[in-house]
Amino acid sequence: MNWYCDVAPNNPIHESYHDREYGFPKTDERELFELLCLEIMQAGLNWELILKRRAGMRAAFNDFEVDAVAAYGEDDRARLLADARIIRNRLKVGAILHNARVVQGMRGDFGGFAGWLAAHHPRRHADWVKLFKKTFRFTGGEIVNEFLMCTGHLPGAHRDTCPVHAKTVAAGAPWVTVGADFFTSDDTATAP
Repeated sequence: MNWYCDVAPNNPIHESYHDREYGFPKTDERELFELLCLEIMQAGLNWELILKRRAGMRAAFNDFEVDAVAAYGEDDRARLLADARIIRNRLKVGAILHNARVVQGMRGDFGGFAGWLAAHHPRRHADWVKLFKKTFRFTGGEIVNEFLMCTGHLPGAHRDTCPVHAKTVAAGAPWVTVGADFFTSDDTATAP
């Protein structure tokens, strides 16, 4: 059972994310990069903390504009590690800076991050994890799972009975094109 569908409604921190972002298809490079960065920042912490710090992280990371973050140097890294608005973990910050350059590189072969995701869809969870680990830094199984559920590439963001589930399906979440049966029970996980 997906407990997020129970706790998010009427919650001032979670409701908007649950109802408008989680599980919906996304193609905007900045939005995809932001969500990957937020999942990296969340590792070992709770999602509510990340949502509370989201505005500060947007400000600290130039609204997660890929080219801006990819151009960051050592002064920017030091600035970020001193910024209390973000999660000040040097491995996470380093991964975000590296991953911005990876996303830039996807433009040539795939037209961008969304094209890279589309070119590798569908995959089962374990295969996505291998691909993300080979491509990005600081992307373990849970980070990949949550990122892909958030962007609609894996099912499981919402319970079937959650009203938002039907909206994600109607919006064309990528997992819908192959159906939930493609994914084994081991490939779907619960939400945050």
